[in-house]
Amino acid sequence: MDEVDALIEQLEAQAEQDGDPETTPDVGIVMGSDSDLDVMAGSEEGRAGAYDAFVEELGFEEQTDYENPPESRYTFETFVVSAHRTPELMYAYAETAADRGIDVIIAGAGGKSADLPNMTASIAYPLPVIGVPVQEKSVDSVIGMPTGAPLVAVDAGKSFNAALSAAQILSREHEELRDRLVEYHERLQADVGEVSRDLHELGTPGFRERWE
Repeated sequence: MDEVDALIEQLEAQAEQDGDPETTPDVGIVMGSDSDLDVMAGSEEGRAGAYDAFVEELGFEEQTDYENPPESRYTFETFVVSAHRTPELMYAYAETAADRGIDVIIAGAGGKSADLPNMTASIAYPLPVIGVPVQEKSVDSVIGMPTGAPLVAVDAGKSFNAALSAAQILSREHEELRDRLVEYHERLQADVGEVSRDLHELGTPGFRERWE
């Protein structure tokens, strides 16, 4: 428990510092296990994740040191917080998030008892929490919140969309983020236009040969 206790003390100490919002993480990403990392961050061999959306598409940086923030104005942090194995850490993270400068939390968990997003949302309220079911079998658990206990959720495995949603929330107060989101959407539109043109001009056989 020494490591867990140390993390709890660290979170509580940071919450008492009243840090400058421009130097504290804007988004907190938590997951129930490091086995969820490929889904929550993204995998080189699989689907893009929240890390990819923030860093590659929106220009965020990951903040690993509360005392020495990165140069980017927009940052996120990442922790493993198990609702079942380390409930005290989960509680401390959610309870201190707002005071530590976090504006949105993305919480992912797998299995049939994917309770981390739900419990985090309950404790961190009214801070918005976006739930990510790491697996298909986690969907019902993540979205099954009662009336009066809100939790926004994305489809199974789509932490990339959770990051975009978090940026959308932040963009209501940060015009620069709004512009970055618009630019990202315009790049998607351009990609579709390019593919459509190539398919039409090359024909189906030529298009398939080019992209295989």
